[in-house]
Amino acid sequence: MRILSIQSAVAYGHVGNSAAVFPLQRLGVEVMPVHTVLFSNHTGYGAWRGPMLTGDDVREVVTGIEERGGLAGVDAVLSGYQGGDSIGDAILDAVARVKRHSPDAIYACDPVLGNALSGCHVAPEVQNLIRDRVVPQADLITPNQFELGFLTGTSPDTLESTLASADLARAQGPSTVLVTSVARPEAPEGTIEMLAVTPEGAWLTQTPRLPIKANGSGDVTAALFTTHLRRTGDPATALTHTAASVYELLEHTLASGERELQLIAAQEAYVAPQYSFTAERVR
Repeated sequence: MRILSIQSAVAYGHVGNSAAVFPLQRLGVEVMPVHTVLFSNHTGYGAWRGPMLTGDDVREVVTGIEERGGLAGVDAVLSGYQGGDSIGDAILDAVARVKRHSPDAIYACDPVLGNALSGCHVAPEVQNLIRDRVVPQADLITPNQFELGFLTGTSPDTLESTLASADLARAQGPSTVLVTSVARPEAPEGTIEMLAVTPEGAWLTQTPRLPIKANGSGDVTAALFTTHLRRTGDPATALTHTAASVYELLEHTLASGERELQLIAAQEAYVAPQYSFTAERVR
């Protein structure tokens, strides 16, 4: 399996490609990482160093891969945080190139916009780019509940309203929507859920809610779900495998007392997670 992953990269810690690449490699995936930034650390620290690359830089790297024949046999293009119009355009160009060489490839987009606590934390032009131009080109999107609402102009807060919002998102272009963090009043206290919606149905999985907010966990979630979905073709299986791996990763991180994801220490969680969560068909 081969994935072209166009995301940010940091030297210290794990977000973007620095979160997604190792778990995929541990699963035996051949990953071609194309970086959009090369920062010392993620911006949540308030200070960082290093360059932000341009859309032209991304195109140059993708062109070099293409010249080596590397865009043939690609199963998926994966993208995360998009810092500006030029990066978004370069990603869409890369998707089009990959699909010319690999017609069965999918484009999996994590539409990073913000969260319910802090709202949108990307520039208005990036919000418009993702909603109006990127999401319609995606085959799979992995928003959190807040991002799903932003993309569809809704306020999903129950299972029914979240399913309806996912259907609206699917009507924009992507066939599959993974809602990575569903919080609803009717769910048992102390739990968090993920919801996968496809043309064939919808599945919900539930895990205990851990008292931790770890940067990069969404990047790992998108990467794992994309891989498992492409390998198995089964949304329920992809959902349960992803939930188990991410839960164990977060558990390792919480136990360590460290701020950054314990991506290496938890590496067995990607291939053989200790936990098993069921996926309930909800439609």
